[in-house]
Amino acid sequence: MKYIFVTGGVVSSLGKGLAAASLGTLLERRGLKVVLQKLDPYLNVDPGTMNPFQHGEVYVLADGAETDLDLGHYERFTNCVLTRSNNLTSGQVYETVLAKERRGDYLGKTVQVIPHVTDEIKARIREVGENSGGDILITEIGGTTGDIEGLPFLEAIRQFILEVGSENAIIMHVTLVPFIKAAGELKTKPTQQSIAKLREIGLQPQVLICRTEMPLIKEVREKLALFCNVPLDAVVEAGDVAHTIYEAPLNLQAEGLDVTVCRLLHLKTHAPDMTDWKKYVNRLISPKKRVKVAIVGKYIELQDAYKSIYESLTHAGASLDCGIDLVLVDAESIENEGAEKYLRGVAGVVIPGGFGDRGVEGKIKAVRFARESRTPFLGLCLGMQVATIEFARHVCGLEGANSTEFDANTPHPVISMLEEQKDVTDKGGSMRLGTWPTKIKEGTLAYQVYGKKEVPERHRHRYEFNIKFREALESQGLVISGTSPDGDLVELVELKGHPWFIACQYHPEFQSKPNLPHPLFRGFISATLAHED
Repeated sequence: MKYIFVTGGVVSSLGKGLAAASLGTLLERRGLKVVLQKLDPYLNVDPGTMNPFQHGEVYVLADGAETDLDLGHYERFTNCVLTRSNNLTSGQVYETVLAKERRGDYLGKTVQVIPHVTDEIKARIREVGENSGGDILITEIGGTTGDIEGLPFLEAIRQFILEVGSENAIIMHVTLVPFIKAAGELKTKPTQQSIAKLREIGLQPQVLICRTEMPLIKEVREKLALFCNVPLDAVVEAGDVAHTIYEAPLNLQAEGLDVTVCRLLHLKTHAPDMTDWKKYVNRLISPKKRVKVAIVGKYIELQDAYKSIYESLTHAGASLDCGIDLVLVDAESIENEGAEKYLRGVAGVVIPGGFGDRGVEGKIKAVRFARESRTPFLGLCLGMQVATIEFARHVCGLEGANSTEFDANTPHPVISMLEEQKDVTDKGGSMRLGTWPTKIKEGTLAYQVYGKKEVPERHRHRYEFNIKFREALESQGLVISGTSPDGDLVELVELKGHPWFIACQYHPEFQSKPNLPHPLFRGFISATLAHED
């Protein structure tokens, strides 16, 4: 097993996750089996209870783990199917260590960061490496070099590299090389200081990924190589991509990153075949058509809050040689000013998931606009719930219909909490999570889209369609096209007589890939093209 540790320096948000995922793409195309892992220094056990404005999207894995959004990059850019073992936080580490101490596993010893915390971190790295059956494990360390909370992870890596040998493990450091406009030159000092911080605790990077606005001229590369003690060919330029993040693997390949990594780890492989990836990128850059798609959400201000949805729409568009022009609409704006102002002229409307009652009435208005104007509509999780509420109120005449999440005293609780959730007091990791099967009803739009009688989909929610209202809603034209295998839980709804209106209780965005778009997103974009015509 070979190990690559990805660290970051100077500032946050440099794209360590994207760099790790892109390297994974290149190594996979060389015939290697790649596994990725994220170590996060924050004390939360997982990001499941964190505000999207602070942390961005919570990415749900097949086994129900609520994880960092970088794991979404890992699964989209490679063939990895990740589990909860692939995302480790300080909270999980300390929770495990303290549980062992309470049980007496340490036999009365004083419990310390070294060796007990670092041993736990190393054990998780080994577990993922050994259980994966892979050739290479790429482990990204969250945060920025110098952060106090990241020190135990860096110390654990120092020990780990000593144990496996330097010929089997390297460090790839993602850093910023800023351009000072007034001076008219790139500055290497921040990177030098970042490397010095790593050296203080005994770590020496073998590869530098240099984020920069300007090309790295030869003199700058030589200076970085000299002062940071890395080979010249291991100083890799990583400028901002011109059009799409999917250019990143191609740009890093042009810099020879995969060649350098294989040399450092003594790997003999064939050259990567990136033909299909290049075709995909070309379709993104120069599509034959374009459509406007509105996303009506409550976390619109933060780019990463709906990351997987934006990417899934991109995947679907590329498969149809179509560019996607996103129209990002704050649900509260529609609540205050109406849907017509914001949604007139779009080819499709998507309502994503979310929690809490803020902006919900705006989402309901957006559903009504899509239903009455016959605009293609895709509802995801909360999007299905508000679609059900809107239909109950304005088609079935159930005045005051709502979800018990937003109105505990609603006369018509068409969405309500699962019975097994009512006594839950802990919020973290207690929802309906992970992959569950959905049985598709033949003869429906959903069956036409999927072409299958049963599909596995990932869930993250606490409230469900209230089965007591099934007959009343179906009698007015709501079609329940997908359920749990036992028929007790409603997973998919659609409308009779509407050109394309589907809403699902699950999150299909977590299973879409660049060259394998999710059927629901592809069907939706196909419908928006028909609507445009």
